Amino acid sequence: MLALQLVFNNKKFKFMNMYYKFFVVFLVIVVAGCDYMDTKIDTGVTRENLESDFARIERLGYSPYTFLAPCNNGFNRLDGNIAAVITDEAVQTASLTNTQYFTNGSWNAFVNPLNVYANHYGGIRAANFFLDYSTEYKKLLSVNRDTVSDRSRSYNQDVEKIQWMRAEANVLIAWLYFDLIKRYGGVPIVDRVMDINDDLDLPRASFNEVMEYIVSKIDQNWDKLQANWKARDALSDGKLTMGAALAIKSRALLYAASPLYNETGDVQKWKDAAKAANDVIQLKARTWANVGGDLGTTTITNNPAYSLSNNYRTLFQEGNSVNDNEVIWAFRLGATNDMEVNNYPIGTPGGKSGVTPSHNLVEAYEKLSDWDEVYPYEKRDPRMDASIVTNNSNWNVRKIDISQGGQDSQDSQNASRTGYYLKKFLVDNLDIEHDETKNRNWIVFRYAEILLNYAEAMNEAYGPDDDPEGYGMTARQAVNLVRGRTGVGMPNVIAGDQAEMRDKIKHERRIELAFEDHRYWDLRRWKDGAELSKPIKGVRATKYNDVFLYTESVVENRVFETPKMYFFPIPDWEIRKSKGIMVQNPGWE
Repeated sequence: MLALQLVFNNKKFKFMNMYYKFFVVFLVIVVAGCDYMDTKIDTGVTRENLESDFARIERLGYSPYTFLAPCNNGFNRLDGNIAAVITDEAVQTASLTNTQYFTNGSWNAFVNPLNVYANHYGGIRAANFFLDYSTEYKKLLSVNRDTVSDRSRSYNQDVEKIQWMRAEANVLIAWLYFDLIKRYGGVPIVDRVMDINDDLDLPRASFNEVMEYIVSKIDQNWDKLQANWKARDALSDGKLTMGAALAIKSRALLYAASPLYNETGDVQKWKDAAKAANDVIQLKARTWANVGGDLGTTTITNNPAYSLSNNYRTLFQEGNSVNDNEVIWAFRLGATNDMEVNNYPIGTPGGKSGVTPSHNLVEAYEKLSDWDEVYPYEKRDPRMDASIVTNNSNWNVRKIDISQGGQDSQDSQNASRTGYYLKKFLVDNLDIEHDETKNRNWIVFRYAEILLNYAEAMNEAYGPDDDPEGYGMTARQAVNLVRGRTGVGMPNVIAGDQAEMRDKIKHERRIELAFEDHRYWDLRRWKDGAELSKPIKGVRATKYNDVFLYTESVVENRVFETPKMYFFPIPDWEIRKSKGIMVQNPGWE
């Protein structure tokens, strides 16, 4: 195979740049396989065998998925846990972790625990490799088959699967590029498998150029994807769908319209983001039935493809995180108890505290009309109790007590530094001492995010209450849908002009999407980086008879340098090997 010659021909070790390294990663993963999907191929296969064997082509098509973990597995984002600890949402209980590179501002072009540069270009190369080798897939799949007299269902189905996989590969390229540019800004566009005779040191394209490339990939391929894998092929559930592709476009265009990336304040970009979100909102559910034909029948219904869950607490747990109609795309992790072990309160046998929510975030949850300061955690936005373990609350069949001498006291070793513990994502009453596990899935996209994307874009484009495009919903109405979901029932937002509504939408994203790896990126794209340098607060509880008194304190100071840290540094090795072609982001030189 040409690709193997490029890697192993001793005369071509100039290829020891990012594409060489990426291909080695790609080859190792494809050969070794992956827990997420089996991607093993026979490295001794001939081109003829590869082209005539659907199973091998299919496994080659799966290989780009093996690069998704860094952007799709939020449970293992930083130090084996969620990345909320580098925002004002939470702190890390343990000391001397990778988290500190971000909290004290010491990360750089040499050390960046959230660097995904090599991995993502490896995935892009794997996708381009598959697209290149499957260009004439119908011809390849017809080898050794009588496709005239034997109109075999297996042949037609194989053709359809490769069509889907080619569309998936294109959208995966778009997704990986978006995850790159939201971190680094403009990056090189590699739209084919690089040959040794190509110029391998490519300059950075602009952010807008890469964004146009992302949008084109999605626009050309989203409707070629499967609509609902659960109905069509349950074993493939977790792969990209129409809804997932449109959700990628919605998030990407929202970022492109935001102040960090939209320096001129171009309102058209907000209009484009509003339309992209509306495309997801208007997407209709599709059903599939095998009625005896070659490929079955797909029917577009009048029902929306997605809707809000009626249980915010359980949405993120076990099967709900893939089966609930709010979920657009989720990353499957199998049975595990890592999140419970890492984050259960210290007073729970086996719990290690881990990520502990900040008082900054707790303060942000709205108080209801009959709130009483004597009982500060009662009568609040219900999403707080669904997401955060507070003192004197009942959880896991016991009372949480962080006061001095209490079971969860901050004076205990490895206890919460903030006086709070994480509840969101965690399964109730899991017996971690006996290694009980539950299926876990990270929700990459869900419908509530799309509604908030829509609300933000509509407000910036048209104001809080105008819908000149006739989409059927204003910015205010979209926010209120999220707030008013069953089980939450928060009152409608009160905001007058566009600026007031902007603040309300920012607040709503902070609450609704807490701990879901949005806060850091939202603050950056809004150019609200000052929030990331504010001290993180906690509380200490003192018990007098049956009443607790709470004292606020600063538990951690933070460093976030603006504008330098709005963009990640390009890895130093990439800058150096390019011999001046690649330009470093400002402030990281």
